[in-house]
Amino acid sequence: MLPWLNRHLPVFIALGVLLMLVQVSRELWPSLAGVQPFLAAWGWYFLAAAAGLALLGLVCWVHWHDTAPDWIYRVISMDILDRLTNKQQVEEAAAQMEQEALVIDAESLAAALKAKVVGQDAVCLDLAQQVRRRMALMQRSKPVGVFLFSGPPGTGKTYLAKILAQELSRKLLHFDMTQFAAGSHSASQLFGMTKGYVGSDTYGKLTGGLRDHPAAVVLLDEIEKAHPEVMKGFLTAWNDGFITEASDGKHIPTTQAIFILTSNAATDALVQLQKDYAKDADALRMTSVSALREHGFAPEVLNRIDRLFVFAPLAGLDVARVCALEMEAMIRGYGLEVAHGGVDPEIIVQLMQRYRRMGSSASSRDVVRALEESIADSLIKAKQLGYRTIELRIENGKVLARASKAPDTDKGAASGT
Repeated sequence: MLPWLNRHLPVFIALGVLLMLVQVSRELWPSLAGVQPFLAAWGWYFLAAAAGLALLGLVCWVHWHDTAPDWIYRVISMDILDRLTNKQQVEEAAAQMEQEALVIDAESLAAALKAKVVGQDAVCLDLAQQVRRRMALMQRSKPVGVFLFSGPPGTGKTYLAKILAQELSRKLLHFDMTQFAAGSHSASQLFGMTKGYVGSDTYGKLTGGLRDHPAAVVLLDEIEKAHPEVMKGFLTAWNDGFITEASDGKHIPTTQAIFILTSNAATDALVQLQKDYAKDADALRMTSVSALREHGFAPEVLNRIDRLFVFAPLAGLDVARVCALEMEAMIRGYGLEVAHGGVDPEIIVQLMQRYRRMGSSASSRDVVRALEESIADSLIKAKQLGYRTIELRIENGKVLARASKAPDTDKGAASGT
């Protein structure tokens, strides 16, 4: 109905002007004896009104036949959607798209997270369900979620947060809290500098990021190392649904953001609790909260966390999968590709053994860094020789990179010594 009225609005305006002109004529039109004096006094007004009515009628005609030039619509304001298409249908489609963006498929999200984060299937499923429920809320005065990822290093806490941002098509704002541990200056870096001080002409890193990307995923790595002044700012963001930019006092909403905190605190205790309560998720969360409180986590911080996710230590083939993923990423970092089935299984086995010897503090990245040190020169030489796809083999106790396909060199030529 509204698009039809908008399209025919000039016609109704013209009819209104015509009726008004007729009514004025009936009130002011003199007797026949006084026509000449009346025209002398009011004739020009009637001529101007008639000309305006004729022009408006012409505009109505060209608009009706869709032949009106563009400059007319700059003079007569009209929504371009009304002029070019069915605005009502577009509005309905936009509302449907908005609704679909709010209600996500938890199973699909969980599957996507599991495919990229090894060994944390339970965490991925729980996280997907929590995000779905919280994003579907139409009214909220707090962030979509404040989630704490806790557990041993190298188990995928930071990586899962990054993958979640990718799957939700949200901007990732990543902050390493070890860089915001010294003095009140840390707070000004995140929340802005008080007006009058050097740097007060720009927003803080967090306030500026949320101003530009209000629906971002905010990743706070090693949250336990943040300065107390920084934590106060976060408490406001989580509890009140906004943070205050110090330079101008504006409130930056946090109601569309997802906050993900990671922590390596109480690693040994959490590993043991993970074993003891592996089949009781609620008991695991409650005991884990107690363990974190005993290791220095402030109660006011824990009280504002919506969900605690305890990451399990990697074991068995999960260690092998993570090491293989890290190895592939390392090789690609040198501009090379690894052939299908191109890694000697003994290399993976040795990495698994090193990982086990490191105990609860083990990190797959540490193991792969050791591997990188042993084959970096070989990879560099392979790159110089023009290799694109390589294989990794153990020869005489050393890991060597060999060419899988080398157009200008002999196949299988060793790239390491």
